[in-house]
Amino acid sequence: MRRQPDQESKAQERTQDKRTNRRRSGDEGELQALRHLEQAGLSLIQKNFSCKGGELDLIMRDGNDVVFVEVRTRASMQFGGAIASITPAKQRKMLHAAQVFLLQLKQQPACRFDVIAIEAGTIHWLQNVIVA
Repeated sequence: MRRQPDQESKAQERTQDKRTNRRRSGDEGELQALRHLEQAGLSLIQKNFSCKGGELDLIMRDGNDVVFVEVRTRASMQFGGAIASITPAKQRKMLHAAQVFLLQLKQQPACRFDVIAIEAGTIHWLQNVIVA
């Protein structure tokens, strides 16, 4: 029995997309967060900045300020939800990555750390969550 064209293309998509379900969900959450922040007037500087010892999901500009954004997606509030998943170790990694990013700039702008928590489809934007 021959597969239908729709079934073939879906099977092909699955084999081409080697990301895990968790990574796919994270990517979708980052896209939702980016759209939300752009609608609020922020502009994208860089996505998925990484360096040895840390990474930042989104780096945005809000006026003259640079905003480092951590995006967390959770299907439910079980186990404390998205916000609770940002541990002190994760915060240290975010700070390190932000320092590495800022070293690349000629002038040091004002900056802040925000979190976009997407829980059960609802977006929560927490601003200035890490004081550095």
